[in-house]
Amino acid sequence: MEPDVLDVVVVGSANVDLVLPVQRIPRPGETVLAAGMTRGPGGKGANQAVAAARAGARTAIVASLGVDDSGDLLRDALASSDVDLSLVASTTTPTGTAIITVDAGGENSIVVAPGANGELTLSEPAARAIGGAKIVLSQLEIPFATVHAAASASSYFILNAAPAAELTDELLANVDLLVVNETEAEAIAGSDRSALLKRVPAAVVTLGAAGAVILTRGGDEIAVAGVPVDAVDTTAAGDTFCGVLAATLAAVSATDSMTETDLRNAVRRATVAASLSVQAAGAIPSVPHGDAIDARYAEVYL
Repeated sequence: MEPDVLDVVVVGSANVDLVLPVQRIPRPGETVLAAGMTRGPGGKGANQAVAAARAGARTAIVASLGVDDSGDLLRDALASSDVDLSLVASTTTPTGTAIITVDAGGENSIVVAPGANGELTLSEPAARAIGGAKIVLSQLEIPFATVHAAASASSYFILNAAPAAELTDELLANVDLLVVNETEAEAIAGSDRSALLKRVPAAVVTLGAAGAVILTRGGDEIAVAGVPVDAVDTTAAGDTFCGVLAATLAAVSATDSMTETDLRNAVRRATVAASLSVQAAGAIPSVPHGDAIDARYAEVYL
């Protein structure tokens, strides 16, 4: 896959997930018993890359993986979803690991040991791929300097500011679209989410089951309703949203002429995809394919 034909380049983390189903997520100092444990591929970057690829985008990932069984598991999972791995670095540092508890209602709590993710930098080939991609998508489970370098090199940069962190004006000056949940939005802009537009030209605030809100400078706030479902596991729902959003926006012929309608339709498709993902367990295993997304989209919106 040549860099100049890429729709989406994801710069981000890749972890092996250890998932523990519990009746309730333990409170501080409390021990609970899990009903079992599963091990599978995940990490925000890997999840988002798979979501973009399954949604129909020609996708590559810039990531760092250990030379270990966990790294092999992730490589296989990414390759099987047609994600280009030519920009993945290998290191003797162990692959990142996430421990995820999932309660009976599908809510989760996650602790991540970054491992190899903490060593991710941009190689020259990665920088060239980023510069030629239609959309570049990143998150905050990798070194901040690497996120900043990716933002600076891209023509259209989407930042999923998760997990929540303090962001510099220098980074946000290179962000075209910010995607955050309510907690992350408050960490950046306080209680008034419209204040996000003082720092970025456009933002999507995800609201879980309630859907999302689109904010653009000079435009009206646009609400996109959630799609009601019975949630099994919310792990990777936000990542599915981001990857499908990026893939859908990449299908717009020219990002510099992207309209509010384009963004609204992309958020709708991403919302549908997230609603499908929460109906299955796991991270990458729960990410839906494009045909399922589009069939459900037609039921909801057409």
